[in-house]
Amino acid sequence: MEIIDGIDFHWTWLAIGLVLAVLEMAIPGVFLIWMAGAALITGLLAWVVPIGVPLQIVLFAVLSILAVFTGRRYIVAHPVVEADPKMNRRGERVVGESVVVTQAIEGGQGRVRLGDSEWLARGLDAPVGTRLRVTGHDGTVLTVGPAA
Repeated sequence: MEIIDGIDFHWTWLAIGLVLAVLEMAIPGVFLIWMAGAALITGLLAWVVPIGVPLQIVLFAVLSILAVFTGRRYIVAHPVVEADPKMNRRGERVVGESVVVTQAIEGGQGRVRLGDSEWLARGLDAPVGTRLRVTGHDGTVLTVGPAA
C-alpha cells in the first residue's frame, strides 16, 4: 500500500469510483460508469498489490480507456429496445383509432372525442356525431379521415 501524506491511496480510488458511479446515476450518459469500474478495480488492486501512485494513475487511465471502448462496443451491439416505442408519443398511439365529431369540422377544423377526452381535429368537413378515423397528427391536433 502506497501511503502519501498519511492517506492510503486505495481508499481514494474507491471513493473516486463511487463518486463517478453516483454521477452516472445523476447524469446518465453510459460513460462515467465504465470509468467508475476502472477506479474501483484500481483501488482494489492498490489495496492488494503494493504499487506506486504513478503506476496506479497509468493503470486507471488504461483501464478507463479499455472499459469505455469495450462498453461502447457492447452497447452498440446490444441496443436497449423500448418495450413500447410510442409510450410518450400519444399522438402516434391514436393513429387508426375511431373518433366521433363533437364540434362540426368546418373549413377543415373542429373537435373530436377520443376515449374520454376531446382533441382539436383537422380533416374534411363533417357534422357532429360523424364517426371518423385518426390518420395522423400534428402535435396535439389530430388529422382525421373517413372511417374505413
